[in-house]
Amino acid sequence: MSFSVTILGSSSAKPTPQRHPSAQVVNIHEQHFLVDAGEGTQQQMIRAGINPLKLRAVFVSHLHGDHVYGLFPLISTLGLYGRRTPLKVFAPAPFGEMLDAHLRFFDKELPYAVEWCEVATTQHALLLENRTLEVWSIPLRHRVPCAGFLFREKQPPLNVDKFRIEKYGLSIAQITAAKRGEDIVLDTGETIPNGELTYRPYRARSYAYLSDTNFSAKAAELVRGVDLLYHEATYAAGEHALARDRGHSTSADAAKAALQAEAGRLVIGHYSARYKDENVLVEEARALFPESYPAIEGSTFTIEKKQ
Repeated sequence: MSFSVTILGSSSAKPTPQRHPSAQVVNIHEQHFLVDAGEGTQQQMIRAGINPLKLRAVFVSHLHGDHVYGLFPLISTLGLYGRRTPLKVFAPAPFGEMLDAHLRFFDKELPYAVEWCEVATTQHALLLENRTLEVWSIPLRHRVPCAGFLFREKQPPLNVDKFRIEKYGLSIAQITAAKRGEDIVLDTGETIPNGELTYRPYRARSYAYLSDTNFSAKAAELVRGVDLLYHEATYAAGEHALARDRGHSTSADAAKAALQAEAGRLVIGHYSARYKDENVLVEEARALFPESYPAIEGSTFTIEKKQ
């Protein structure tokens, strides 16, 4: 069961010859979700070998151009590819006005529906849920309404230990009941606790995307225990005042958030164009949180199964 994040864009507002604006694809059990859509997103998806037709939904953190300019040409191209199933776009208001204008001027005969779902950026709310996953909004602190996103795998179904089946001579009906989480009463009258019979095949995994934001203790708490955390790190630690004034974070802020969240790994991105080499930011983050890694375009971070 796959769970991975592919980096498509790692720059802040100004693209550079090596970096595109923010965009990522999250793959959970072969369900693909686009997270932010900066300029050049569809080309980056193609370079990464990701079929745009596989997208289940799009999540836009906020309506600054470097996070949304690439969505509208992608909407058009999906029509050319022959998409017929609706595409949900989770984004703050007034995204609906932007979408209406695009459809009116460029895609009057789009062969599929684009369904806007408003994200209330001040609320920690469940946005999407299906049999295998949940996606939650995370309020952030930027200059405009902005939300991060928490992707959380649901607990896998219980398995019944085959040795316990043999030991207690469990019937099909008893095995089924154990999988539902029930204790089992044997013919002898003995009750076997469910925990003695069953186990989870793996622990549910999670990924949090904290887009443009000042350091937020609240956001860190809401993603506590996350396996993989993406946190913007637009500036080096010495530019703390500039980051605060512009609604952004430093490398040290990102590491501080990872520490507070007790994250497994930290990925930093959204680099200012002033930094030709992101390693200076990565090393600053690693000084506080050793499991810090750069958001390098085309790279994929896989969250492995754990017992």
